[in-house]
Amino acid sequence: MTWTLPNILTVLRLLAAPGVAVMFLFFIRPWADWFALVLFVTAAVTDFLDGYLARAWKQESKFGAMLDPIADKAMVIIALLVITGFSGMNPWILLPATLILFREVFVSGLREFLGSKAGLLKVTKLAKWKTTAQMVAIAVLFSTGAFEHYFVMESFGMDEAMVASILSGGTPDELGLVWKYWGMIVSWWTGIVLLWLAAVLTLMTGWDYFSKALPFLRDAPEPEADRSRAP
Repeated sequence: MTWTLPNILTVLRLLAAPGVAVMFLFFIRPWADWFALVLFVTAAVTDFLDGYLARAWKQESKFGAMLDPIADKAMVIIALLVITGFSGMNPWILLPATLILFREVFVSGLREFLGSKAGLLKVTKLAKWKTTAQMVAIAVLFSTGAFEHYFVMESFGMDEAMVASILSGGTPDELGLVWKYWGMIVSWWTGIVLLWLAAVLTLMTGWDYFSKALPFLRDAPEPEADRSRAP
């Protein structure tokens, strides 16, 4: 393996995947949410950058081609596990996350089964849009966690009537609860819509790959037994 800059960026992106979860072990929220968001977005940018540099500098390699989709899947899967856990297994997140994880495992199994013929399952433009939608949705949902914790911390000790009065404009908003509340709501629903869009694109690409692999999954017809001819 040649340690070119594109390959180094790909390796760093792979190492950043577990780092997203580690942020929640060493930092309290909402700092963990912000650190995870920055790390995830930075790693996602390298997904575009390493491929662009490899093509521009003619440094494409088998190692990079192998590791790039692995790094992408590791980032998405680990981030979805973190978000699903901290959302309290919310079905709006759990269902699309389950579909995405199922597709990734299914397609990986197809590629492993096909072996030398796995090149038939090349990354399509739709698959790239799928990955982009996944990463944007995850980034937005990480920001939701930060807004939510700021809102909870600033409204700590207030009863529901006081919070409702501030949000409706009846009481001066000295702590900025209104923009934190709307940041939480808008980022939540934006992230949910994008995550479901990513799930639909994920299923579409999974079906496309399955259709391409289907001819190689059929068993060959058994040859008919030779029949001896009567004299």
